[in-house]
Amino acid sequence: MSIQLIWLRNDLRLTDHPAIYGASNERLSTDSNKSVTHHNELHIVVTLTPEQWGKYDESTAKQSLRLALIQALVDKSATKDITFHLLHLNAFSDCAPALLDLCQALNCHSIWWQSELPYDERQRDAQVEVLLGEHNINVHSLAPDILVSQPVLNGQGLPFKVFTPFYRRWLDALKKNHFYVYPDALPNNCNNGQKEPPKAQLRSYAALNTLLEKRHYRDDLWPANYTHIKESLNTFCETKASHYKDTRDFPAISGTSLLSPYLSLGAIGPRELLSTLRDHHNKEAGEDWTAGTWLKELAWRDFYRQLMWQFPHLSKRKAFKPETERIVWLENKDHFQAWCDGQTGFPIVDAAMRQLKQTGWMHNRLRMITASFLTKLLFMDWRKGEAYFMSQLIDGEFAANNGGWQWSASTGCDAAPYFRVFNPTRQSETYDKKGKFIRFFVPELQHLSDKDIHKPTPEQCKKTRYPEPIIDYKSARAYAIEAFAHYTRK
Repeated sequence: MSIQLIWLRNDLRLTDHPAIYGASNERLSTDSNKSVTHHNELHIVVTLTPEQWGKYDESTAKQSLRLALIQALVDKSATKDITFHLLHLNAFSDCAPALLDLCQALNCHSIWWQSELPYDERQRDAQVEVLLGEHNINVHSLAPDILVSQPVLNGQGLPFKVFTPFYRRWLDALKKNHFYVYPDALPNNCNNGQKEPPKAQLRSYAALNTLLEKRHYRDDLWPANYTHIKESLNTFCETKASHYKDTRDFPAISGTSLLSPYLSLGAIGPRELLSTLRDHHNKEAGEDWTAGTWLKELAWRDFYRQLMWQFPHLSKRKAFKPETERIVWLENKDHFQAWCDGQTGFPIVDAAMRQLKQTGWMHNRLRMITASFLTKLLFMDWRKGEAYFMSQLIDGEFAANNGGWQWSASTGCDAAPYFRVFNPTRQSETYDKKGKFIRFFVPELQHLSDKDIHKPTPEQCKKTRYPEPIIDYKSARAYAIEAFAHYTRK
């Protein structure tokens, strides 16, 4: 019997998991040097590092969903006789000695994980690998948990800096991969009829219950239930994916998947996601399942994660375009607080920011509108918005959040040109024409006409106790364009 330890991080699932599959099927050598299949006893470990999560401005909502998913995994592991270990640490630097202690206590000589791409995570894994290697523990560090796990490079072997050619090469790689969903973890069947959970499992239950009492998130919107997650993926791919291109930009329409919180924590495997999308496309109509807009949006996620891997300075909150570090951003605490609170006097911006605060999530079109408002109209440092979003988002991923903010601020890779400034009123009239979304999150304006709700008059603001605009759009836009041109001029 060989104990195999699987270290779960942002890949919180038992299905479609290469590390679990590899640990279950590792072939060991006998004294006669013949490879034989050996039954392995699986153990799972999760490390909780709240100090590190705080360093990343991670939201209470995301931490709560993570803990709830871990609790669901503890339950699921128990049904398979897989012992679950929970290490309550603080920072990444605590992981190496804690994992060594666990391996030695279990007499375990093999640990498995999927590698992660941000700089701090890579440093953590390197420290663990060195320390465990010094103690003769085999480390199996597998490919990252992304849709196309190998580096997507151009003809010169260099990373792409523009999305469109990246996307073409990414699609080529995806089509060439004969991906398949890894089978579920098999039961250990090693407890010899033992009915009571092992002590490690009981300690995990107790620790999770204590932590969950202090946390909260919208579990009515994103339950930590793996059956629900799978059903949501199937429903979206079957009924909404084909219309995604036409509905995704309208926040009052339920046109998006709402799977991003689960994707951010790896509750869905990339092969399961792709195979579900492929299996539900309309084959009779001759559709190419790789041509869908939703898959393209997922490619953006891979693009930003691979940039984080290939350009480590992005993990340190540096601008991708170094010349934009010369920009002197404005400092106005009142304006920033008004933006955070949804009190800017621009209804679509305020509705979006209130959605974020109330649900921990924001529609993607609204993320672009609110980010453009902060960086191009209030002319504030994108890092302030990036940190605030991370502190609120239940689906906050450092790479995607950083990439989105730098795109909006015109400081990033393949970013919007600096003279592109979203007009919030026009965006509102285009994507919430009837004001349905605004009425829901800014109820004080619900009785205004479909026209007035996008830009209330001073009299209407006073009557409804809604704030007048904190800036003049035209002058703010002109200032931003002139400032960008000045500060980034070579």
